[in-house]
Amino acid sequence: MLLDLIQGGFQKETLIMVLLSIPVIMFSLSFHEFSHGLAAKCMGDPTAYNLGRLTLNPAKHLDPMGTLMMLIVGFGWAKPVPINTRHFKNPKWGMCLSALAGPVSNLLLSYICFVVANVINVYAGRFVSLENETSYFIVLALFLFFTVAFQLNIYLAVFNLLPVPPLDGSRIMFVLLPAKAYFGVMKYERYISLAIMILLFTGILSTPLSMLAGLIEKLFAMSLFWMV
Repeated sequence: MLLDLIQGGFQKETLIMVLLSIPVIMFSLSFHEFSHGLAAKCMGDPTAYNLGRLTLNPAKHLDPMGTLMMLIVGFGWAKPVPINTRHFKNPKWGMCLSALAGPVSNLLLSYICFVVANVINVYAGRFVSLENETSYFIVLALFLFFTVAFQLNIYLAVFNLLPVPPLDGSRIMFVLLPAKAYFGVMKYERYISLAIMILLFTGILSTPLSMLAGLIEKLFAMSLFWMV
């Protein structure tokens, strides 16, 4: 991302990847939050719908700092969709499932983009003359776009599954912990958020998250191998 661009001396390939990542980030973060709201509505909570958050419009979802972090280090967040657990038949499981919907939606989106990128890589030359400069550029741009999309969505899912506030993993943890322990941790949400940003900037958190994202990518590749 931007950090790679600066460290790499503004190489052309990295710059292209950064430019392609902008629309991907806007859609992926919006799709993530939309999925939270949709899951909550399906379980009886209309809060997100009533507040106009059940939309893919990035203007409704993007958080300036979270979007900037996504651009800089590849991990970030959007404005949380408000959820009222009183509308759920089972508040704990309602919170857990609506929180899980975000990362799951990104993994689904990532897998679709992974398949498309591989289809382009393997079959594009059979249908398009890659000797033509314009055709080659279009195919390359599409391949890079879907590659960036599948990688960023894996990162977004993995990051949000961390079991610390304010990330989705902490909401999923709600179903596992006693209420007293859960809300005891949530009191420090602001400080934990600051610590996460520091860990991302220093690269301490980025390395293990990238390793986990790489493992998921290998699982994607294995599943695609068995389907072919």
